[in-house]
Amino acid sequence: NSKGEHPLENLVHRAQQMDDLASVLRRKIPSVHAAQIVAANLRDDGELVIVCRSSSWAARLRFDSEALVQAARAKGYDALCCRVRVGRN
Repeated sequence: NSKGEHPLENLVHRAQQMDDLASVLRRKIPSVHAAQIVAANLRDDGELVIVCRSSSWAARLRFDSEALVQAARAKGYDALCCRVRVGRN
């Protein structure tokens, strides 16, 4: 690839970024809510995608979406908007 990195290195780096982003978001909200975040991702178009455990928690986390976008931006992520999805078991 153009950066001279091995594809596996890219995958590991991306996974680390996603884990860091999820940790940033978990610290922004109460711990009982934070425990419901399964994963987080930032798409190239600036959409912050948060995966949570259930539809009831998704509804609750949507109320926090602006604070979560701001938390991501404060840590250097170029988040513009937020979408909360329910993870599949």
